[in-house]
Amino acid sequence: MSQCLKPGRKVVVTGMGIVSCLGVGVRTVWQRLLEGQVGISKIDSKEHGFKFDQIPCKVAGFVPKGKLEGCFHDDLLPDVDLRAATQMTRFCLVAVDEALEMAKWRPEKLSEKQRTGVCIGTGMVPLEEIVDAGEQLRSGKYRRISPWFIPRILVNMTAGCVSLAHGFQGPNHSVSTACTTSLHAIGDASRLIQHGSADVIVCGGTEASVTPLGMAGFSRMRALSTNFNATPELASRPFDAKRDGFVMSEGAAVLVLEEMNHAKARGATIYAEVLGYGMSGDANHLTAPCADGDGALRCMQTSIDDAGISLEQVGHINCHATSTPLGDTAESKAIVNLFGHHADNVLVNSTKGATGHLLGAAGGVEALFTVLAVQSGIVPQTANLESPSTDCELKYVMEGPAKWVKNGSPRIALSNSFGFGGTNATVCFGEHRQE
Repeated sequence: MSQCLKPGRKVVVTGMGIVSCLGVGVRTVWQRLLEGQVGISKIDSKEHGFKFDQIPCKVAGFVPKGKLEGCFHDDLLPDVDLRAATQMTRFCLVAVDEALEMAKWRPEKLSEKQRTGVCIGTGMVPLEEIVDAGEQLRSGKYRRISPWFIPRILVNMTAGCVSLAHGFQGPNHSVSTACTTSLHAIGDASRLIQHGSADVIVCGGTEASVTPLGMAGFSRMRALSTNFNATPELASRPFDAKRDGFVMSEGAAVLVLEEMNHAKARGATIYAEVLGYGMSGDANHLTAPCADGDGALRCMQTSIDDAGISLEQVGHINCHATSTPLGDTAESKAIVNLFGHHADNVLVNSTKGATGHLLGAAGGVEALFTVLAVQSGIVPQTANLESPSTDCELKYVMEGPAKWVKNGSPRIALSNSFGFGGTNATVCFGEHRQE
């Protein structure tokens, strides 16, 4: 039975799709995650370009390319006009196709297409497109600038391409809130369905910012890891005493959200319920969170209130924790301060140890993992977490996945995402039980 106590339409997850440095495809990525594999690799000048050479950070999470299983290749893309599709849009089109296939939702009736929406965002526009066009203009080569330049750098273009590829005519919405982007997209999509604006929405985020300019900007902020350039698989280590910055990664992840009765009427498989959605603002610093985690605390509390559940019903939190000294500690403090004694019972992890930080796509990836944890009762470990150093005693999942013992109650989890500008989101997912 649903744990969502608020009136109105209930929202469920019926499909998922992912493209990441751990691979392509939900089954492949989930298996590799539970096996403890890490998708971070060394930046190779010959493979990735010599422009990376001057950047101090030498590690990143690249989507594996090729025709092998679990790799990305253009044959996976739908047969549509791709002139406005940059790499991030191509990643997302593949993830969307998998999610729709899993959901078994390929509407043909106009009425169904008009009730199907898209809510997909990105944290950063394609910087290299801007760099290349700027170089052409400065060189007096105006006519070499592509007429597709502006469409290719628009934040909402991925959502537009998805809508065109599948003929979806419902709400076409795009979000760009830094590293909170795709979780805001998922939360916003759930609200649109609750309010009756659509019956089905494909939602999430995509990112392809592992470029020389993107990495240069974060490196100048001293935000990226540099202590593990020789051992890239050890570089992303949320909560760990040796963490020294995050690792940039690329990819896309989407969920298919659906109104519960609509899903049941067509016999769809329900993987989880969206119980609550919370947002908050730090109003503290443009790039640093509140040291005591106040913004994160209020965000989690709002999602729990929206779900109509008690703190004691939450059994797992997939943290935003990016592997930075300040951010991981602030989020841990927020959990301790919010949950009190119950914090000892909450399984806490950060899957960024395996995937790196996908910026605007991170929340989509982690929401997907949270849904799988709720459904399966298995919580993935935090890769590279050997010695927690957050000044908090929490039940960090390390040294292998944890079995989620629910003691007869439905499994309920939170997925957190926080971004520059002090913008925060939390989505509460719950196990679906047949009535």
